[in-house]
Amino acid sequence: MAEPLWTAREAAAAVSGQLIDRQDWTASGISIDTRSLKPGDLFVALQDQRDGHDFVPDAMARGAAAALVSNPDCGPGAKLVVGDTLDGLRGLARAARERSPAVRVAVTGSVGKTSVKEALAAVFRSVGTSHASQKSYNNHWGVPLTLAMMPKSAERAVFEMGMNHAGEIRELSTLVRPHVALITKIAPAHLENLGSMEAIADAKSEIFEGLHPDGVAVFPADDEFTSRLAGHAGQSAAAFMLEFGTAAHAAVRILDFETGPEGGRGRISVLGKEISFAIAARGDHWAWNAAAIFATAIAAGVDAEATADALAQLTAGAGRGAIRQIPLRNGYFTLIDDSYNANPASMRAGLSILGSAEPESGRRIAILGEMLELGPDSPALHASLADPVSQARADAVFLAGKGNIPLRDALQVGRLAAYADTADELLDLVAGFVAPGDVVFVKGSNASGVHRIARMLAEDDLGARGQG
Repeated sequence: MAEPLWTAREAAAAVSGQLIDRQDWTASGISIDTRSLKPGDLFVALQDQRDGHDFVPDAMARGAAAALVSNPDCGPGAKLVVGDTLDGLRGLARAARERSPAVRVAVTGSVGKTSVKEALAAVFRSVGTSHASQKSYNNHWGVPLTLAMMPKSAERAVFEMGMNHAGEIRELSTLVRPHVALITKIAPAHLENLGSMEAIADAKSEIFEGLHPDGVAVFPADDEFTSRLAGHAGQSAAAFMLEFGTAAHAAVRILDFETGPEGGRGRISVLGKEISFAIAARGDHWAWNAAAIFATAIAAGVDAEATADALAQLTAGAGRGAIRQIPLRNGYFTLIDDSYNANPASMRAGLSILGSAEPESGRRIAILGEMLELGPDSPALHASLADPVSQARADAVFLAGKGNIPLRDALQVGRLAAYADTADELLDLVAGFVAPGDVVFVKGSNASGVHRIARMLAEDDLGARGQG
């Protein structure tokens, strides 16, 4: 029988809370959402957009072992009562960190952080017991939840850290106290809140502030802000700094890389040792991602050969460049679903994937949602995508969101298929347009809603709307 994640007394000690009704329960997991709660989970009643206390009866009906609450009168079942449930979750996180021997890795960056985190998780799984953030649980509740769920047996763990404002990553990093902290890349994202690229680099560098005293700071060797990142790393507790990229001085250096319909292949020098690797994910940006993965993995004690073996099995996740063939009545089309989020750098990377695709007999179609939180430079940044669209040889472009008006106006004549203020207005137009043999690329900020177009296409709902 598997060892429980938390006993009642361990959890109570971690949060300085009071046990009510039962004091002998054990929890096999932690949940903050009754829709995904599994029997045996400890339900944490967070008070965020909705009050989790309202869902305690449902949690108990679904088999929760107990509930972490601040209001003991919220429903039936065993409870662990604290003053504030988010503080209680952080208490569990700190206790999980202190009792675990796991090498902890923290990942942030303007682009690539989720893809790199998922790849590192796969690398770590291939060499031992490991733990990783679910989905993109990278915020003020997602990181402590991930840390609190770390099993005692984990040998390595990887945590994704996101931000909208300065100071947020500092709080997350000081909670996790990573042994290895990685910044993937600095690019325009959250400019509206932070004001400048320099401020973005400074905010991302907060990940180094929580480093364990013998920790490793990993960052790009040939980024525009490399010296700024190095300065922050030098002021931290990092014992080592490890740079990756294409620069000659990089400790982990991409020697060559080529990408095509089947994925990418390349050679990389890892601390002077040359390794050949392959990856099923497409796009030139995977050379950069791979360098970050090799550098972080070696810092976490995984040799380069094992990393290469794990990468060979890696494919893109849902909403992050996953490629699927979707059947139609008279054939199929290819969907590149990169709809999870977007900024100018990731848009260019995604469009390069579309450009490398070779349609069977059809067209390259780009469905682009607006990019949000770019501040006063937003019109110019949107318009600047006209060249990458052209280089991707897109035959037809659908645009959603008023932020895309500058891009609409900058596109070459004849390339625009349709523009709409909202993604929902494009659903029927897209469904009636896609035909067998097409390659369809979908990307945009979450709030742009283009993920709904990707879902409609992926769920093979075209017969009801247009093509059949």
